[in-house]
Amino acid sequence: MRSGTSRFLPCVALLVSLVGLRLSAQTHDATALAKASQNPVGDLISLPFQFNFNTGGGFEDRTFFNLNFQPVMPIKVTPRVNLIARTIVPVVSIPAPEGLRSSGVADIQQQLFFTPSSPGKLIWGVGPAFSLPTATADAARTGTWAAGLDGVALTMHGPWVIGGLVSQFWPMTDEGGSPETNQFVFQWFVNYNFGQGWALSTAPLITANWDAEEGQRWTVPMGIGITKTTAFNGRPMSLGVQYYYNVERPDGVAATQLRFSVALLYPIRK
Repeated sequence: MRSGTSRFLPCVALLVSLVGLRLSAQTHDATALAKASQNPVGDLISLPFQFNFNTGGGFEDRTFFNLNFQPVMPIKVTPRVNLIARTIVPVVSIPAPEGLRSSGVADIQQQLFFTPSSPGKLIWGVGPAFSLPTATADAARTGTWAAGLDGVALTMHGPWVIGGLVSQFWPMTDEGGSPETNQFVFQWFVNYNFGQGWALSTAPLITANWDAEEGQRWTVPMGIGITKTTAFNGRPMSLGVQYYYNVERPDGVAATQLRFSVALLYPIRK
């Protein structure tokens, strides 16, 4: 059986080939569009696809593949308030014993942010968050209906976009047994835009499982990558590659993550 990495090499090759495409300056300002795409609560429709290859650590030489589809939709609630709906749909392929794999959809999460339609220097949003027991992959099943709160805050100064996003999910009902969704998530992000749509970026996803034993709760990655905002057949998009190493992790979690991302961008005309 081929490894998970070799199966998805065509996706990687396609992403690398697209990075060389140039943005049409007559249609879009690449740097301004790049900064807008780095704002989780911006007035911009985006359809991001995030390809994550997790290896090492508890998986040894095997690969845990995770594709996150994360559509972001801004909705005008009042002249002063926008609602940003962010859905996370994970598709996973998890190594199982005897060379088998557990593949399918994991639990879908829905995040909602109420944010000022005309923000100041500090851009922010708060709202409810939900985790739904939609998993079809056996290894990803939790059976937990969870709800909680989320918030985001960021600032843009010159070429910099800096901020953080935090969520906490508490279990409401559960089928019983482990695992259970009782999770804290914090993602800080720093982007430095150096022109023509190019940016250095880091956005590590720090998580804590409060039901795990002491010393097995936290996953703390560190890493960096590069993104490019460009256009293909007139369609704006953001392409990126990032590498992360888990400086703190539970025993069964991967040690490294290689992330490729493609986001289709739909600027809202005002």
